[in-house]
Amino acid sequence: METCEKYSPEYLRYLELLSKEYKTQAETFTEIINLQAIVNLPKGTEHFMSDLHGEYEAFYHILNNCSGVIREKVEMIFANSMTAEERDDLLTLIYYPKEKLDMLQREKAITDQWAKKTLSHLIRLVKLLSSKYTRSKVRKAMPKVFRFVIDELLHAQPDEDKNRRAYHMKILNTILETGSTRQFIYALTDLIKRLAVDHLHIIGDIYDRGPHADKIMDYLMHHHSLDIQWGNHDILWMGAAAGSEACIANALRNNIRYHNMEILESGYGISLRPLAIFALDTYKKDDGIEPMVKAINVILSKLEGQVIIRHPEYNMDDRLMFHKIDWKQGTITLDGQTYELTTTDFPTVDPQDPYKLSPEEHRIMAAIQSEFLESERLQRHIRFLYSHGSLYRSYNNNLLFHGGVPLNKDGSFKEIYLNGKPYKGKAFMDMVDFIARQAYDKRDTNSLDYMWYMWCGIDSPVSGRIVKTFERSYIVDQSTWKEPQNDYYHLNRDRDECIKILHEFGIDSPQGHIINGHTPVKVKKGESPIRAEGKEICIDGGFCKAYQGSTGIAGYTLIFNSHGIRIKAHYPFKDVTQVLMNNADIDSESTQVELEPKRVMIGDTDNGKKLLQMIDDLKALLHAYRQGIILERPEEKEI
Repeated sequence: METCEKYSPEYLRYLELLSKEYKTQAETFTEIINLQAIVNLPKGTEHFMSDLHGEYEAFYHILNNCSGVIREKVEMIFANSMTAEERDDLLTLIYYPKEKLDMLQREKAITDQWAKKTLSHLIRLVKLLSSKYTRSKVRKAMPKVFRFVIDELLHAQPDEDKNRRAYHMKILNTILETGSTRQFIYALTDLIKRLAVDHLHIIGDIYDRGPHADKIMDYLMHHHSLDIQWGNHDILWMGAAAGSEACIANALRNNIRYHNMEILESGYGISLRPLAIFALDTYKKDDGIEPMVKAINVILSKLEGQVIIRHPEYNMDDRLMFHKIDWKQGTITLDGQTYELTTTDFPTVDPQDPYKLSPEEHRIMAAIQSEFLESERLQRHIRFLYSHGSLYRSYNNNLLFHGGVPLNKDGSFKEIYLNGKPYKGKAFMDMVDFIARQAYDKRDTNSLDYMWYMWCGIDSPVSGRIVKTFERSYIVDQSTWKEPQNDYYHLNRDRDECIKILHEFGIDSPQGHIINGHTPVKVKKGESPIRAEGKEICIDGGFCKAYQGSTGIAGYTLIFNSHGIRIKAHYPFKDVTQVLMNNADIDSESTQVELEPKRVMIGDTDNGKKLLQMIDDLKALLHAYRQGIILERPEEKEI
């Protein structure tokens, strides 16, 4: 231990501040003991999910079963003492306690005997799950109203004397006598799910396609520990909530196109009635395209054209489509080749000024923009995305981001100019994160426009492709629909390239991985989520029903516990009714990605390293107390 004379003045000032928290030697060495114990516990389970796309029911079920973690623990404890049917019953109760208890109540199946047995099973499960945590952390996780009772029951021992056994039995009997069984089951099942997963990672795309992204956001806002890496669909809604008309138009189109208007109208109070009336009055041709889709497509093309014209640095002039149309022939010329359009119904487009909104379009978009800005629930959700989210995160030797880091063909980091200055690699990602936050804080045009670019630009870290909305909407020839990608999306199959990216973000561990989503893994075609010899893992497996036909599954999740990393492939979730009636858990397949060479303890994690530094600081404080450099601050006794 260094003498205090060797500490810098700045470090001594820090120790002085620390002494306000730990006022005596006793308090200091007690905390050292506590932290030393914590860092020697196994790390908690991390749960990774991506590309939720508004599929609330599947998301909720997978969170409830913790991607099969709870089932594994139930099998571990009760495989020899309960039948498979009894274990499934218990699992369904844990996943959906209210609904299961309501069903059992109707069936008159809830007896005192059933209640005692069930409570006993749940307590045994809590004991197992709590074994990797400190008593303090477990106690804090307990519902406050039942904290004392649960704590007492958790520490009952099989070999305790008859007095203690009678005491614990009396607690259970009193729960039944007071009619508190239901509330106590709620408390225990919540605690089980809380302890099964220590931390949740959402790697982008909460929004669009599916109907209930708002419900997902409500749930996440009450989760005990999570982080979010923004996806392109999240960025789109963040830009829309900040007032970008181009982002708003895209958000409208996505939900109109997939018939998910409920999130706009019921979820966020954004009325589509004026747009619907305008569409029906304006678009008359029967060409197989819904009038509302026509209306928003045209508005979108105009607003995107305005952004592109404002920003020649985006290099997106090829996306200016309206001036390439032969309005009489109903064709468009791209790269010297002429293509037939699916419709000639563009009554609001002025060929002389094709990207200008008509007065009615302008009025409608101004009204909708106001509703986006004034929707209290939407703004609350978006503020949460900002406060708990980021473009990327380095966490326990894993690099998490939704899309990709822009690369050149040779694998080098692509240099991109932002606000007139060049950025690449990590510096680029940090600057984009800053611009995204500035867009919401300052609402300046340049930042808002870049939010739109992030949604659809080829050098965007959350998109990385040229989005062909116009071609897919209006051109018959599907050869024009192909969406070129940034080189990252094929170079990420190379192990050395992934290692280079990990190093760029400060991850040098042999157990380091890139974990992302964004590009659906087409299992049907033989694609694997595990790439680059295990250095990159893509967990976009098609949560969204719209993707399941091409992926062949209904999403991937990842579990990282103290023993290693496992990826879970899930199959389509039917509904809660099937779970309750048939105990039909979601079908999953598990693949071991990597076993850790030794069990990972908290001291090996990012948080553990902070705790170890804190231990060193407390030891220094203790030394300073003993040398008399810093004086103890015992509480004055009352006279």
